[in-house]
Amino acid sequence: MDLELANRSVMITGGSRGIGGAIARALASEGCSPIHLVAREAERLAASASELAARYGVRVMTHAVDLAERGATDRLATIGGDLDILVNSAGAIPRGTLFEVDEAAWRTSWDVKVYSCIALCRLIYASMRSRGHGVIINVVGNAGERPDASYIAAGSANAALIYFTEALGGESLRDGVRVLGVNPGAVLTDRFIAGARRRAERRLGDPERWRETLGELPRGRPAYPEEVASVVAFLASERAAYLSGVLVRVDGGHSRRPPPL
Repeated sequence: MDLELANRSVMITGGSRGIGGAIARALASEGCSPIHLVAREAERLAASASELAARYGVRVMTHAVDLAERGATDRLATIGGDLDILVNSAGAIPRGTLFEVDEAAWRTSWDVKVYSCIALCRLIYASMRSRGHGVIINVVGNAGERPDASYIAAGSANAALIYFTEALGGESLRDGVRVLGVNPGAVLTDRFIAGARRRAERRLGDPERWRETLGELPRGRPAYPEEVASVVAFLASERAAYLSGVLVRVDGGHSRRPPPL
């Protein structure tokens, strides 16, 4: 299916690896150009940009930015110009209880995932509204729908972004702008594997047995980043022209399973 995304300009935060990197590859394969990749690590960004340009023949621009810094989103909005698509995919919030995630970690991680997303949406939405078209997609996470005291900082952040996305997207088509989200469950990223290795060490005494800890997941595995990216690419396209204010779960139905007794 041709998603008719050729020559659409895109900005992807957290775009150098993991889910964001997979989204960059998916949109590049559809011909989006230019693609603005945003992340903190300049070397990783440069490597990702080189790969995308060589493989897909698209123009890629990199921005090594710490989204927790004041003024970062203003600079990105100016650099990005008149974007057609904004994908907010940055932000990893530590696991832990209220007493295990200290105030500094809570604030810094929310600055990256929550407040930078809101700020970029405000700035880029204004530009899209003035032109009467555009798509904003927020990669959130299904922890926002499943309260868990051991993941309280991340779940609270996700819940806030779910509300934000649904509320903004409920009105945005009046301005010709679509605002949507994706709620991944467990996804096979470096961060996920590191966590699985810790669980395997704790439960089985051997981090190399981490795959044995995945049995409770649908199909016995997490989602692949490419599976999340395919949903994002569809939502960004005119094939999804009547979708706004919704979040699509990419979790194999895991969040709708009844809790264990």
